[in-house]
Amino acid sequence: MEVIWFAVFTVLLAGYFALEGFDLGVGLLLPVLGRTRQNRDRMVAAIAPYVLANEVWLVAVAGTLFGVYPLLEGEVLFGLYPLVVAMLLSWILRDAGLWFRRRLGGSAWRGFWDAAIAFGSLGLSTGWGMALYAAATGFHASPVHPLGLLLGMVVTLLFAFHGWTFLGWRSPGTFGVSRPGWALAVSALVAALPALGVLGGAMPYLLEHSAPAATLNVLSVMVLPVAPIMLGAQVWVWRTFRPGKDAFRLPSFF
Repeated sequence: MEVIWFAVFTVLLAGYFALEGFDLGVGLLLPVLGRTRQNRDRMVAAIAPYVLANEVWLVAVAGTLFGVYPLLEGEVLFGLYPLVVAMLLSWILRDAGLWFRRRLGGSAWRGFWDAAIAFGSLGLSTGWGMALYAAATGFHASPVHPLGLLLGMVVTLLFAFHGWTFLGWRSPGTFGVSRPGWALAVSALVAALPALGVLGGAMPYLLEHSAPAATLNVLSVMVLPVAPIMLGAQVWVWRTFRPGKDAFRLPSFF
């Protein structure tokens, strides 16, 4: 059962990197590709239908981490407390930018919230790389380490590449590129590689810190009915908002 839940946790974290990675990547590219207000609106419109569905994966990752590996809760929250707070603030900043950028029409207002999206995306991307470095060391090393910062930079670049590929798939030709679906699948796999690599190396450590078998059995009963709903929602979102289907129309809440 411990191995099964480790596989579930790995899939959830890799899925978050593969899905939320392009959202963050597009946010990172706003200052680069969004030189005009029209381009920035198009970039946000491209990711808008996917953001909330993708963030569900983060909730699932957090729930699995503290449910399956309760002994790590103290180590993670204590050892990574400043980084976790910074990532939460970045998440709030990014989402606030998505929600508030169109509430008023002034250029200064939109410029401020577009910058919030970019900085929030940068903070989350870099923070994930640093958190992965800490996980690779068994949470014994500080994430503020040259290797941690380097991994944060790598994750940021991979997310930016994933976001660029997504834009080419979702809005063909808009930013000078067109990408088929298989290219997006490849970039999703590339974006998930840091999570897969680190968790693969940390597998013995995580298995040693798993919850008792009885707890894992209860979690299995609780999660099984929810998993099909989560996957079904993802399929619905991707079928509904496929390329050429209202690619530039923002949902009313964005």
